[in-house]
Amino acid sequence: MSQTPLKPLPLPDDITSGYWEAARAGQLAVQYCPGCARHVHLPVDTCPCCDTTDLQWRTVSGRGTLYSYTVVHDAPAPGFADSLPYIVGVVELAEQAGLLVTTNVVDADPGDLRIGLDLEVTFDELAPGTVVPQFRPRKA
Repeated sequence: MSQTPLKPLPLPDDITSGYWEAARAGQLAVQYCPGCARHVHLPVDTCPCCDTTDLQWRTVSGRGTLYSYTVVHDAPAPGFADSLPYIVGVVELAEQAGLLVTTNVVDADPGDLRIGLDLEVTFDELAPGTVVPQFRPRKA
C-alpha cells in the first residue's frame, strides 16, 4: 500500500498557538502590542520595540499586497512533489506598513504575479485540525 507523503505540519507552541488556533477557526490573527499600538509578526514572547510581554492576539482583515515572491520548482521534501511549481510569497498586511507574513500564494499563475498585487487570505487544511493560512489574488 503506497501513501502520498505529507507536507511537514506546523507544531504550535506557547508562543505560536494563538496563530494556529485562529487559522483553525478560519481567521488570520497576529500579535498586537497595546503599548506601542503596533502589530507584531512573527510571533514572539516580548515586543521587539518596547520589551513588554503584554502581547495580544488580534484578528486582522486578511488583506494585503504581494511584497516579494519566488517560484519553487524543486520539492524540498517528498510531500511537496505534487504541488510543483508553487509560489512562496511575502505579503504585507493591510493593517500596518512593514507587517509581513511569509506564506504560499495559491490560485495564481506565476506569470501573472507582480509586486503590489492585491491578495486575500484563504485556508488549507493539511491534516485534520491542522489549518494553514495562504494567500490568493483578491477577487474584485
